[in-house]
Amino acid sequence: MTEKPFLVSGRNTLIHKIRKLDLLITNGEDQPAIIVTHKSIKEYNGEIPESKRDAKLLDMELVDVTSLDIFGEEKTLLFVQTINGKEYKIDYSKHGTELFIKIHQENAF
Repeated sequence: MTEKPFLVSGRNTLIHKIRKLDLLITNGEDQPAIIVTHKSIKEYNGEIPESKRDAKLLDMELVDVTSLDIFGEEKTLLFVQTINGKEYKIDYSKHGTELFIKIHQENAF
């Protein structure tokens, strides 16, 4: 079994941990996808790969937060920590505003 490029922490936090794979986060069918690189996070506007295998070919890990091995339900609030130590707050109720994705904390390593 291969190591996942992220950790699940608590009830709504993902921690990105492998630099060479971006995380493509989906949160149900009606919410926008999020792309997490080793240094930033933003809304993803590209084509979502059909399978985890297709995502791997694009150097991405497909992360569906509604799957049972992650959180098992859609989230309104999600926290994502990037490899560079920044933690972002994604508030899906604020999609379309500048408050949708915000830096929540900056940690110094």
